[in-house]
Amino acid sequence: MKVELEKGVDIVSDLGGLTSIEEAKKLIESKCDDDNKKKFSTIKSEKAILKIGNAVALLQPDNIWINSSSEADLQNTRDRAIENGEEFKVVNGHTCHFDLPEDQGRLVTQTFYIVNDDEDISVLAKKEPRQVSYDTIKDGMTGAMKGRTMNINFWNRGPVGAKAAIPAIMITDSLYVVHSGNILYPTCYESFDAEVERAGTFFFNLHTYADLSSENIDKARIYMDRSWQTTYSMYCTYAGNTLMLKKGNHRFHVDDATYYRNFEQLSEHMFITGMTGPGGRKTFIAGAAPSGCGKTTTAMVGTDFIGDDLAQMWIEDDGTVRAVNPEIGIFGIVKDVNREGDPFLMKALRGDIEAEVIYSNVLITEDGTPRWEGDGDEPPKAGKNFQGEWFEGKTDKDGKPIPMSHPNSRCTLYGTSIDNYNAKLANDPAGVPVKVITYSGRDSDTMPPVWVAKNADEGVVIGASIQSAATATEVGAAGVRRQPWANQPFIPGPLADYMASQLKFFNSDKIKEKPIMAGLNYFLTVGARGGEAGSTKLLGEKRDVNPWLSWLERRANGDVKAIDTAIGYLPLYDDLKAIFKETINKEYSEELYNKHFSLYADNIIARIDLQTEAYQQEKDCPPVIFEIYSAQKKALEELKAKFGSVISPAQLIEVGSADA
Repeated sequence: MKVELEKGVDIVSDLGGLTSIEEAKKLIESKCDDDNKKKFSTIKSEKAILKIGNAVALLQPDNIWINSSSEADLQNTRDRAIENGEEFKVVNGHTCHFDLPEDQGRLVTQTFYIVNDDEDISVLAKKEPRQVSYDTIKDGMTGAMKGRTMNINFWNRGPVGAKAAIPAIMITDSLYVVHSGNILYPTCYESFDAEVERAGTFFFNLHTYADLSSENIDKARIYMDRSWQTTYSMYCTYAGNTLMLKKGNHRFHVDDATYYRNFEQLSEHMFITGMTGPGGRKTFIAGAAPSGCGKTTTAMVGTDFIGDDLAQMWIEDDGTVRAVNPEIGIFGIVKDVNREGDPFLMKALRGDIEAEVIYSNVLITEDGTPRWEGDGDEPPKAGKNFQGEWFEGKTDKDGKPIPMSHPNSRCTLYGTSIDNYNAKLANDPAGVPVKVITYSGRDSDTMPPVWVAKNADEGVVIGASIQSAATATEVGAAGVRRQPWANQPFIPGPLADYMASQLKFFNSDKIKEKPIMAGLNYFLTVGARGGEAGSTKLLGEKRDVNPWLSWLERRANGDVKAIDTAIGYLPLYDDLKAIFKETINKEYSEELYNKHFSLYADNIIARIDLQTEAYQQEKDCPPVIFEIYSAQKKALEELKAKFGSVISPAQLIEVGSADA
């Protein structure tokens, strides 16, 4: 049974016990000074007021602060985050925050969907019966804000007025969370009621760090109540676990698009960026990749950067697919961010331009300089990080070297701090027209750097087939895992439902100009393509992303032909050679091209078999995915019988076409 809205007990309302607007207003106002009473008086939504009142009754704060997102309130947040010790100052006017050593990424084993009886949920997700969650929330949140200030924030997931945007309330006792949210989300304080009326709903989020300590990390819980579009987070501070507008509300947005928007919206784990093509034209690309797999780097390659993590998409009345970024800032991984690969970002991080930056879990040297693995500078000898004092050669209890910063160290900053950020388009509720969709993961040995689906069905299957090495963004994750659409960790319902909605969206007759859909992979290794066995060195460079995106920009506009193959359309060498020279002034050899674009049939067939077996476990999975897998496998086996297990581009042209 699919999720049903407002089914089962609303936990915060039941625990709070308030049933009338009058009770709620009276309690809220009793915790506010005159200034905050005045600020709260602008909120008229009775549903929101009652929910906030029950949150106050449950958490029992000493006082309430309303974030109006005025400049005074923004500065108030910055100051209080320093005063209460959640952040401390570093060089260039930036600040840093340390999470607990055990709270350095999404706590996947402590994150649950609250479910009703017989409610369908993704087989890849964790769930907990409503009554069990009720009891845990009651124990962990009752009175958790005694002696503290409750901070109430009104933010929008997307530009105010955008067709696919939804407003949200974020309640927290953490000033680091408030400071991060101020940077990451548009305010809708003044327009909250209008946004609720337009969207027909709002998301509600409760967070308390409670009695935060390493000893209590086992009490940490992150809950998503799909029926009431409410999140709960406690005993943690890592922004991915606490700033619930991000991945918590993204889950609700996925539900909303999958089940309630008539297959005319999508909520995706995608960057949005624009590429300037021949003649100065702008082509916008939305690209999916699991966290930690280069989404931010790829997005910033564009000439018109819009967003690096999430995308809300819809079919506009004019037949275009349009997208907005629900965020206005960046919560990006800094590992391997350096001036060579990320010049725009580094200008902000290193103080070349004035920017508001919050670092988390990096190393801070004695002179207050943030440092991280792969930042391109000579490694420091000592400093302090989230584990305390650090020095070169420090090891853990097992004798393993301790890196100076956590692999999931982050920076939070406004998009406007990035030179190629197009603020006008990023804040336009009309969104940008998307002509290219990409899907990628950390794939070291199987798929080529770029390939284009022959139709929308095959494009959805590319997304469904993402497999990626686990990264430090998820505590406790390991090995190589399936990551369908890169959205898999955030798809609440059955993957079959999500896939069906994708197929209906991209095949919609309302779309007049269908985007091309492509696979993108810049993690192929030398060892996997005929080089030294076991070598994990990349087959190419980080900056090669620019030519791959540039080829897709040209393909979307009909400027380049392609090789028709079993897995889709592949680039021609002469086109790539010219594009590499034009975009990054690099000589692209035919030898490297052949390593990049030869099909390793055994690896691809093994991938198809793995995905086929996995999707056979999904109830009501659309048959088209198995039809496509079967056809591709058969074609690859025929190629293997003719040419062997490695099929070169020349051989693919021989049996196919170079004029596709």
